Amino acid sequence: MLFSKQRKKMDDRMNKSDKEAMEKEEKATVATNDEPEINYRGWKAMPFIIGNETFEKLGAIGTLANLLIYLTTVFNLKSITAATMINVFNGTTNFGTLVGAFLCDTYFGRYKTLGFATAASFLGLLAIQLTAAIPELHPHRCAAKESGECEGPTTGQLAFLLMGLGLMIVGAGGVRPCNLAFGVDQFNPKTEAGKRGIDSFFNWYFFTFTFAQMVSLTLIVYIQSNVSWAIGLGIPATLMFIACVVYFVGSKIYVKVKATGSPMTSVAQVIVVAIKKRKLKPVEQPWLSLFKYFPPKSINSKLPYTDQFRFLDKAAIVTPQDEIKGDGSPADPWRLCSLQQVEEVKCLFRVLPIWASQIMYCVTLVQLHTYAVFQAVQSDRRLGNSNFKIPAASYVVFMMLSLTIFIPVYDRAIVPFLRKIRAKEGGITILQRIGIGMFVSIFTMLVSGMVEQHRRSIALTKPTLGVVPRKGAISSMSASILIPQFILGGLTEAFASIGLIEFYYKQFPENMKSIGGSLFYCGLAGSNYFSSLLIFIIHRTTNRTTTGNWLKEDLNKGRLDYYYYIIAGLGILNLGYFLLCASWYKYKGNSDNTPELELHVNGEKQQLDKP
Repeated sequence: MLFSKQRKKMDDRMNKSDKEAMEKEEKATVATNDEPEINYRGWKAMPFIIGNETFEKLGAIGTLANLLIYLTTVFNLKSITAATMINVFNGTTNFGTLVGAFLCDTYFGRYKTLGFATAASFLGLLAIQLTAAIPELHPHRCAAKESGECEGPTTGQLAFLLMGLGLMIVGAGGVRPCNLAFGVDQFNPKTEAGKRGIDSFFNWYFFTFTFAQMVSLTLIVYIQSNVSWAIGLGIPATLMFIACVVYFVGSKIYVKVKATGSPMTSVAQVIVVAIKKRKLKPVEQPWLSLFKYFPPKSINSKLPYTDQFRFLDKAAIVTPQDEIKGDGSPADPWRLCSLQQVEEVKCLFRVLPIWASQIMYCVTLVQLHTYAVFQAVQSDRRLGNSNFKIPAASYVVFMMLSLTIFIPVYDRAIVPFLRKIRAKEGGITILQRIGIGMFVSIFTMLVSGMVEQHRRSIALTKPTLGVVPRKGAISSMSASILIPQFILGGLTEAFASIGLIEFYYKQFPENMKSIGGSLFYCGLAGSNYFSSLLIFIIHRTTNRTTTGNWLKEDLNKGRLDYYYYIIAGLGILNLGYFLLCASWYKYKGNSDNTPELELHVNGEKQQLDKP
């Protein structure tokens, strides 16, 4: 928009069409300003939102954390069958967030989607709990037989279980991409207090998420394994019911952003029109020449022109065949798009290269939940001089404990300190935070490799502490030496994982925030699949070498440390790729990226402000 002084100087020299375009833009701005003022409650709404999120995570994780054991011990499924079910469930759940995000942004809005999804999660947990509480809904207890075979579930029993898992997929598909965005909706992004509230909310969201994981992996899993499956699965269902109640109790104070139609339609329009007009010559000074129209009721922030992905600019070039309505909108949006639409698509395109780097980064996290646990299995897990052994899977708690302790320190001490010395709102930029986390992930794999090399050396050269069935000898190395790699894993998540989620939410257009949130979970799914592919390749290639298979069931006979070093090497390459993308990246709405604006009128150069 031109300043008033500049406009007066040029009024007598601008043609009629220029004046009409400016008047239409002003009308759109006035119409936008006439919208009812939103009453942001900020932190006043957080007890309900964070409370709902905490109880929801306690319920969901409390069931899923021990689901593999439940399928093998209560439903008498074979390990391979149970593992396949879990993998399919996790993959479907993560990719299902895309569907949930699309439905949320297009039709229902975040408030309705979260309410429905939380209720669906409760019904799913209740169905799974009933399979444990009602004898007719699960097979008879497996008795010792010479054949080693146990009675499996009937078709009806398995169908009831799958119904519960299906409801949980529906619930997760709606909750995961929407709960963070719904929390962000409660803060005013145009005020300093609102911006700081959003930054803190991302940190506290992960804090509650990690707290829920710690409680689920310790207390709830202990009750399920040692007390009763019916009680242990009943607790998560009860917690999910409480989450539903807490969520709806706060409904009167929530900011409820309505769905504005499919945001992907606008994306498709820009791509299609850009292809149709691909033969047109690029215009000079596109920030002035391209078609401008901003819908009066749009929830998106107005974006300045950026000089990346310039082939998309052609979608906003006005040709003689293009017709414009009286309100300034294009008559056919599949023939002409606005500069605002083009910039929104550019936001999406700019994020995707960063998202690709997440897939490799998260491979480190996958190893800490799988092979690091196997390291603990073949290590000395005795607590002090007692005979009590810490469960191998419980060592993951140190990763969560590290994250839980570091987040408040980062939010309340490190960020304010960096804010003072760097004069930046978050202390450091989002991409800098992600880059630090990726660097720590490389260090995590290097430490894991050195610890494994030490564990294996002790197992082969010193007396062992027994044998793990179907695994191998237990190294006399204390499993506490594994704790540093889990602590580093927690720090990795504190920087990179939280940074990535914040990045997706802040860099996507407002009407696509739910879809942006689903990207993180799609990245996790991609990491799981890539990790499986990497394991397959290592199996196939190392079987032919003199050292033998690196990833044998008995870690003492394999070379897990080499596998860790390969991941660290891939992490270095990924970090280089990320730094290249980060140096090229332009943040959404950053007008500093727009070239200096000049307007030539009758041969005279007029200096204008950047849009």
